[in-house]
Amino acid sequence: MLKLETFTELDFDRLIDWFNSKKELTQFAASLFKFPLTRNQLFTYINTTDLYPYKIIHMESKEIIGHCELNFQNEIPRLSRILIGDKQYRGMGYGKKTIRLMIHEILNLRPETNKVDLRVFKWNENAIKLYLKLGFKIIPNNTLTFNYSKNETWVDMNMQKQLK
Repeated sequence: MLKLETFTELDFDRLIDWFNSKKELTQFAASLFKFPLTRNQLFTYINTTDLYPYKIIHMESKEIIGHCELNFQNEIPRLSRILIGDKQYRGMGYGKKTIRLMIHEILNLRPETNKVDLRVFKWNENAIKLYLKLGFKIIPNNTLTFNYSKNETWVDMNMQKQLK
């Protein structure tokens, strides 16, 4: 079983330690953060209006295994920055459970919500398969291009799930 708790300054070092490369950090946060991730970036992050960052806690072990964020900056509430950071917990269904907890929390905070969305890079096929299994649909007309580097461009896809 998992639970979400507010991400605080006490969680900064753990999150920083989960990113060993620019690609990993960019997959997680797109252009929100710059590699290497720093405490100063995270101070700004936790004080950003309409972003609700959480740590993901594995109840049985009491370990913090991941991070996620509810983003209310757009018309449609967004599931953002979803990461099972502790690699020993990957591939065990915790991503699916986290998505369900996030949707539950959105409905607690904004009961009128009738759909949620997220963004995912097209090359992240495992995440896309998970989102499709959970009822998300790809919205082709909301696809963007993300410039990862001067020589590399990623397709940034939007997916939405109807709740009501």
